[in-house]
Amino acid sequence: MMMSRTVKKPTDKPRNLPPIRVRKEPPTVSEAVAAAQDLADDVEQQVEIAAGLIGLSPEEVRPHVLQAAQVLAARPKAERAPERIISTGNGLRGPRTVIVERRAGRPLVERRTRPPLDGRR
Repeated sequence: MMMSRTVKKPTDKPRNLPPIRVRKEPPTVSEAVAAAQDLADDVEQQVEIAAGLIGLSPEEVRPHVLQAAQVLAARPKAERAPERIISTGNGLRGPRTVIVERRAGRPLVERRTRPPLDGRR
């Protein structure tokens, strides 16, 4: 005797999805200052960039940028890895592709060592 199972029929009409909610969160002062330092070398430009990112006035942001600049100046500068530029193709074959690679040194990782094996256990 064969028993039949009920099979769900697929629905033909698509379901409406709920609207996507995007949370807008302005960056913190330290995040905005770090981004401004990466984008510009001049302190006044950094103040303008950070103030624009946060939405505050430049006078409110200036002390934070100056403090971060002092901390950055006190830190020893790391040497940059040499650049290697690879170019392929010429004008007749197609567009020219240029790849710039910069390899950083391996970060120093403190490794934990296991205690020596003791045969008494």
